[in-house]
Amino acid sequence: MSAGVTAVVAFGANLGDRAATIQAAADELAATDGVELVAMAPPIETPAVRPYGVDRDAPAYLNTVAVYETTLGARELLDVLHRIEDAHGRTRTERWGDRTLDLDLIAFGDLVKDDPELTLPHPRAHERDFVLRPWLVADPLAELPGHGSVEQLLAELDGGAA
Repeated sequence: MSAGVTAVVAFGANLGDRAATIQAAADELAATDGVELVAMAPPIETPAVRPYGVDRDAPAYLNTVAVYETTLGARELLDVLHRIEDAHGRTRTERWGDRTLDLDLIAFGDLVKDDPELTLPHPRAHERDFVLRPWLVADPLAELPGHGSVEQLLAELDGGAA
């Protein structure tokens, strides 16, 4: 593949065979023309988070982050992510609800964009341990555009300095 843009994608699932769904989605994304997997962190298990906080009664999530190189545009890549979610039974009835698969485009090169369909970088990535922790494993030198080092952001969430 010719030189592309680095895209960071977060994967999450808390319904069904979570690990198999995440692996299948990662494989499907990597099999897409113009998309190449660079690195993927092992999944971590995290409690479900709702707008009001942690929901310990809901099924736990498996979360991970993968880094891809792509020649697709950001909107094209987002469309691919939505098609993969739909193919795995994703329904969008409840914001922050349980789901078979959640794919979020976290960062797309250094692109900063804010519109109703696509905000980059992801507007809450800098405050989500379940995004930052696996991202740091996949790319120890990761930078979140407009926020800085993923390592430093994670250290701040953990209550200290890197």
